[in-house]
Amino acid sequence: MALPAPRDDGEPSQFTIESTTSFSERRPRSLKHGHTFGVFDRRGDILAGSSDGLYHRDTRFLSQLELAINGAEPLLLSSNVQDNGLLSVDLTNPDMIADGSIALRGQLIHVSRLKFVWKAACYEQLLVRNFDLVPHAVTLAIRFAADFADLFEVRGEKRARRGRSSAARRSPSSVVLRYLGLDEVERLTSLDFEPAPTLLDTERALFELSLSPGEEARIGLRVGCDDLPPDEKLTRPFYSAMRASRRSLRMSSARAASLDSSNSMFNELARRSVGDLYMLITGTEYGPYPFAGIPWFSTVFGRDGLITALLALWVDPEIARGVLRFLAATQATGFDPASDAEPGKILHEMRDGEMARLHEVPFERYYGTVDATPLFVLLVGEYFQRTGDLKTVRALWPNVKAALAWIDGPGDPDGDGFVEYGGKAGKGLVNQGWKDSHDAIFHADGRLAEGPIALCEVQGYVYAAKRHAAVLATALGRPKAAATLQAQAETLRANFEAAFWCEELSTYAMALDGAKRPCQVVSSNAGQVLMSGIADPQRAGRVARTLLAVPSFSGWGVRTVALSAARYNPMSYHNGSVWPHDNALIALGLARYGHKAGVLRIFEGLFDAAGHMDLRRLPELFCGFARRKLVAPTFYPVACSPQAWATATTFALVQAALGLGFDQGAREIRFDRPILPDFIDRLHLRGLRLRNGEADILIHRHDGEVSVTVTRREGEVRVLALH
Repeated sequence: MALPAPRDDGEPSQFTIESTTSFSERRPRSLKHGHTFGVFDRRGDILAGSSDGLYHRDTRFLSQLELAINGAEPLLLSSNVQDNGLLSVDLTNPDMIADGSIALRGQLIHVSRLKFVWKAACYEQLLVRNFDLVPHAVTLAIRFAADFADLFEVRGEKRARRGRSSAARRSPSSVVLRYLGLDEVERLTSLDFEPAPTLLDTERALFELSLSPGEEARIGLRVGCDDLPPDEKLTRPFYSAMRASRRSLRMSSARAASLDSSNSMFNELARRSVGDLYMLITGTEYGPYPFAGIPWFSTVFGRDGLITALLALWVDPEIARGVLRFLAATQATGFDPASDAEPGKILHEMRDGEMARLHEVPFERYYGTVDATPLFVLLVGEYFQRTGDLKTVRALWPNVKAALAWIDGPGDPDGDGFVEYGGKAGKGLVNQGWKDSHDAIFHADGRLAEGPIALCEVQGYVYAAKRHAAVLATALGRPKAAATLQAQAETLRANFEAAFWCEELSTYAMALDGAKRPCQVVSSNAGQVLMSGIADPQRAGRVARTLLAVPSFSGWGVRTVALSAARYNPMSYHNGSVWPHDNALIALGLARYGHKAGVLRIFEGLFDAAGHMDLRRLPELFCGFARRKLVAPTFYPVACSPQAWATATTFALVQAALGLGFDQGAREIRFDRPILPDFIDRLHLRGLRLRNGEADILIHRHDGEVSVTVTRREGEVRVLALH
């Protein structure tokens, strides 16, 4: 997902996101359901001129919603997101000065504000109460507007032309705002109030309230990205919709395994991770799909969905099934240079906004990713290993074959055995790995790599994909195909070691450029190489030591590039920052090679970082400055939060520490050399499912040893701990 810095020549980068305001300073609140999400300030307002808004299918349907009490901005008392579905805000009046004296002392009028998003609408209820001993006249004003900006406009893209806007009051309690886009699609926002305001026009609603001591007044508002009939009453729908919203969120997460521990802060982190993940998940006709992140990436991303599903696979394999089925249905079948589509290639991104529909940006259905295709095959294999679901595998096998054909064909244009990207003209992304900033792939002297570019971690993904495909082929009764795939994987392993290893750096090169010159930069990419299993075991140990040394490890996590890198900048998007999901994949790689001490360093660093984060929420990324005593991690100004693969990080760290695995054939849940971080003495996993049963398992520390105890068992499940 491109969020790059300005180019070296001073020109704006591709599809940049303007960072005029820091999210960490404002600490916005996010709500989402389906294709609709809201970003609010802590008061519950949508501030004009900010990136706040109510968004639906990549368009901002509400760009202002600001509340005032007697003409003044209310004071914030508290602001919380409950169960990731309900924003609860407490407000009060400031001191009101008139003619040099206090007309209304502060903190006498209380406003309770509840908001949630459900089925393409934002519901809101205001409960206003007078806590004074005398009556008060209170004027509540709500100012609103809709700019119908495309999400890419909000991000900073400029447009020469826009469509036509209009607004109308259609009843004493209802306003509709309309926009006819250049794509000939009419988008509208309906605002329906209950009771009818004292004054309502197309920009403002005024409620003149006369409150006796202890009296309260209730105001309802529905902001729909649709056209609600204006005579429908709001009070009952507010509560019924709120119950339906919360019930839906609970039901969707009920299938997931759960975890709780002896550490209350870790429990907060785990609950937030589960809540965020299921808030980001959108139901599709193919199953659940985690949208990538709020606010910039609340849509389908191939890579993000695949990695999120992989990190959360032990918790809820149904996510992986939904992701795989969706991406199989949208797999490219032909060549289209404008969208970087090639037969067998897996989707990078889908957009439904006006700019995408008009091809002002190339992302309506865009395939400019080099890693989603091997990750697709890899996840099919991991899903089969986790579930034993041969029926789904059989249905996906034609897509697996098409993906493998792309890997061996268009994905390797020069036939050297490495999957590459670049060297093609187009409006799409210059860099097409997960580090897709324009300046993310470079040489030791800082020169940008020229394509075609072969990323080290992508070769690892291909290796793992072919090994998994060999297992799938065997399960489907195709032994010759299995043998061929296994042989190809071993050939790739040998060629990879010869081409990518950098002896002087004790790590793998970040990439090979178009001339096959290695980009000799110490980077986190090499850590993801370990996750795939392609690395030589001895060299894997050296990579582990390199990544956990001071130049790479900030104290909070592994940086994207080390301090020694020519383009190191701890405040950059990809050149020195710390990404939780990247660290989760590295932790899985360290665990694969038995480096559990390194797993704990990453686990403890990210846990400590989360303790400083608003709502105990790991963001998309944070800055890579070195950890200092009594100093919190430095926030990245416009990081998505919540962000799907960051939410799944906690689950992967637990998996890596415990060595958690599943063997459906043996009906076993396995723990390979389980360890616990110092901040946890007891960890209880509930609802670990196999095909023929499930179990609850307690992992606890006693006299310095970690023990595994089954606390509940249903069906045929064995639990095996290897020490």
